Amino acid sequence: MRALIAALLMGTVALALAQEAKVQLKDAPGKEKAGACVACHSVDYIQMNSHFMTKAGWTASINKMINVFGAPVAKEDVDALATYLAQNYGVP
Repeated sequence: MRALIAALLMGTVALALAQEAKVQLKDAPGKEKAGACVACHSVDYIQMNSHFMTKAGWTASINKMINVFGAPVAKEDVDALATYLAQNYGVP
């Protein structure tokens, strides 16, 4: 009985994972700068945070990623990346 329950649970999980759509970044100016983000995490992280992030919030987050975690983002790209994220994944 336990084996049957375990098999059903594993099948349900496999089906759920198979139906999950791959996240793609939106095509817009600045998208190429977001390539640096995926050096450390998936693009899913961008969408997870997008529900509450303004441009100022994205700028602070990008700077934290650079200064604390060593993200490979050039300082001159921060504004373009924050603008892209705010316009496509931020709150108005």
